[in-house]
Amino acid sequence: MKIILLKDVKKQGKSGDILNVKDGYGVFLIKKGDAVLATNNSVDRLDRENKEKEKKEEELIIECEKIKEQLEKLNIKFKVKAGTSDKVFGSISPKQITEDLKNKGYNIDKKQIKIDGSISSLGFHNVDIELHKKVIAKLKIELVK
Repeated sequence: MKIILLKDVKKQGKSGDILNVKDGYGVFLIKKGDAVLATNNSVDRLDRENKEKEKKEEELIIECEKIKEQLEKLNIKFKVKAGTSDKVFGSISPKQITEDLKNKGYNIDKKQIKIDGSISSLGFHNVDIELHKKVIAKLKIELVK
């Protein structure tokens, strides 16, 4: 029996996959609502849905590229307290970067900000912002006294 998965099924496949399964298992998945019978109509509908998803994904990537260009032009400054040997007390966290970006009009989640090590010394630091799996912006951060 040929079926199209509507949901991810453990050890079988992901949503949208077309599988050949035994009749009993196919009926079980269909009754459970995890699959539909693979007919010409359902395969055509799946193809249309996949094309729509690809188109939306491409539009999202283009939008993320525009935001990336804007973010890479930014230079964010943080005033911090430092000791006598220019050692910073504490460090800059993704939450602080997120708040500063929100003040500038960017809606970035702190989970999107990738910091290597910690930002705990004066000067310039580069931070990666993952806008999309395929689009990563490099943000410049400066720590000053």
